[in-house]
Amino acid sequence: MLFTVVVSKEDNWYIAKCIENSVASQGKTMEEGIANLKEALELSLYSKLS
Repeated sequence: MLFTVVVSKEDNWYIAKCIENSVASQGKTMEEGIANLKEALELSLYSKLS
């Protein structure tokens, strides 16, 4: 699956948001924010399938 992700920097955090699912996460680096978003998306999709 492919999703649209928008990453912005707020203060000292990178905020990663998935447009299609309204899921967001954050990290101290852009890579960490995206990795955390992937984990949040997995949990979100898993809970919808259960």
